[in-house]
Amino acid sequence: MKTKKSEVWVGAFMLIAFCAVLFICLKVADIQSFGSDPTYRIYADFDNIGGLKTDSPVKIGGVVIGRVNKITLDKNMSPRVAMDIDQKYNQIPDTSSLAIRTSGLLGEQFLALNIGFQDPDMGTTILKNGGTIQDTKSAMVLEDLIGQFLYKSGGKDDAAKSGDASATPDSAAAPGSAGASQDSSAAPDTAPAPSAPAAKGN
Repeated sequence: MKTKKSEVWVGAFMLIAFCAVLFICLKVADIQSFGSDPTYRIYADFDNIGGLKTDSPVKIGGVVIGRVNKITLDKNMSPRVAMDIDQKYNQIPDTSSLAIRTSGLLGEQFLALNIGFQDPDMGTTILKNGGTIQDTKSAMVLEDLIGQFLYKSGGKDDAAKSGDASATPDSAAAPGSAGASQDSSAAPDTAPAPSAPAAKGN
């Protein structure tokens, strides 16, 4: 009996541990349910996608509205991202913009969708299945940012050194020469000697 009770307790503990691990995995992956809601597919082209991966979330204001389905290269060898968007978010204007962002400093990358304006008189339309977002912003590469910062810092240092060098006189006047100049300017002019009186004749 004791052996059976021990086995039951071990089994219950393993089941609870499995459920806890599964719950954590779902929270990390940001998966709300096992069911798949109807979606439609849109595309976007980028110059650099950084660390963006398949299944990366697509968000509007932090709310997940879809996921990256596929990442390929187009005929111009530029990254092309295919996204599956939940059908309930089917009123996205084609003037919307898409940017690759990072959760935290070193977190996962995701697509941030900024809703654009909608004006039929100006020819704007709603994105349908197969539509493309034209306004995109590529990922910021950490190495490039560090390089730009160092380059700007170096330029400022060089400019400061150049300013200091131009403010310094080319040659300093010798102290002796300055004193001599002052003495010579202060010395009175030598008066001419008076002429001797002419001798009277006898």
